[in-house]
Amino acid sequence: MNKQILRLAIPNIISNLSVPLLGAVDTALLGHLEQVYYLGAIAVGGMLFNFIFWGFGFLRMGTTGLTAQAYGEENKTESVMTLARALVVAGIFSFLILLLQVFITDLGFLIVDTSPQVERYTRIYFYIRIWSAPATLGLYAINGWFLGMQNAYYPMVVAVVLNALNIILDIAFVFGLQMDVAGVAYGTLIARYVGLLLAAGLLWYKYSDWLRAYAQKKLLELEPIKEFFAVNRDIFLRTLCLIFTFSFFTAKSATFGDTILAANTILLQLWMIVSYGIDGFAYAAESLIGRYTGSKQPQKVNRAVKYCFIWGIGIGLMASGLYWIFDESILYLFTDQQPVIQAAMLVFGWTIAGPAVSSFCYIWDGIFIGATATAPMRNSMLIATATVFLPVYFLSVPYLGNHAIWLAMVSFMMARGVALSFYAPKYILKK
Repeated sequence: MNKQILRLAIPNIISNLSVPLLGAVDTALLGHLEQVYYLGAIAVGGMLFNFIFWGFGFLRMGTTGLTAQAYGEENKTESVMTLARALVVAGIFSFLILLLQVFITDLGFLIVDTSPQVERYTRIYFYIRIWSAPATLGLYAINGWFLGMQNAYYPMVVAVVLNALNIILDIAFVFGLQMDVAGVAYGTLIARYVGLLLAAGLLWYKYSDWLRAYAQKKLLELEPIKEFFAVNRDIFLRTLCLIFTFSFFTAKSATFGDTILAANTILLQLWMIVSYGIDGFAYAAESLIGRYTGSKQPQKVNRAVKYCFIWGIGIGLMASGLYWIFDESILYLFTDQQPVIQAAMLVFGWTIAGPAVSSFCYIWDGIFIGATATAPMRNSMLIATATVFLPVYFLSVPYLGNHAIWLAMVSFMMARGVALSFYAPKYILKK
């Protein structure tokens, strides 16, 4: 079992870590420019894109779970039709995102109160990067399908190539052509389409015989469509809550001023680096749990749950230890501005606690997605957001200031883990 987990997890960890590495490089590039509002612009722009793109994360997660179960059942046609439905949905929503881009930014700045400089550069960043929507959503669908087919290698290749190219372009545009936030946006735009072309090429190269099982008449069959949207509806609502908490985090950070916004942005990057690492084992859980659920092997489901937790929690504890040892040294990788470093060090203890605390809910997410038991995921996220995250913040902020938003985030992660543990005996752990 450990060999199967590592076979899936290691490529996922490599591909996942390339994502926050890109964010870290962008943060470091702009953090070493003269003005702090460049970092604020990337933070607020990232928040807007989290709302947009994370909201459609179901195109990856739902596709992985449904494809893995079809793979376990050895149903080639349904596996291919799951990909087809995901790509159609990706195309429709990409068109709507591009159509509503001005409305999205105006709404965002009604919610988030920023300085005029941050707003100006956020809009520059947003109106360039938004054109990557079709490539981003298309990649969600194709990579989700690869993972459902027990293939973590191709998503790794795509992610590494895409993000390496993105980093090279960002450095060239920001430092070479002096393009500040516009350079970061153009780097992302170009790299996303290169990644999509690479993913499509790998799909045809490896799975052309599978793609011949495509059946046009099945694309609009009612029952599979109902299942597809039921699974993805729950994941979408769950993801909306997650987006809300991170966006709320950024919005409230902005109310403390540009310096604290920059400090919290850097610390959140450290959270994301670890979360993507742990998610390598969560993705492995999605593939294996889906496969064993589809092939009706409950004992293997239980074993996969056990070992994925051992690996995921181990990574979380190791990361917490590294942050505790190196703390301030890590911050200097992101910025040389002393006010930002000082503000970050005041709340760095929450970043040390974060990886160990959040590892539980990250692994549970992968397990529930693989089993397509998405209603408990939705419910646990609603509970954690409405009854823990928001109350903790509003009750503590008059006394704790910036510490309140970090306390709320850690409490939110703990609540998610506890709630999913409560649901697990009914939905996952079978005898």
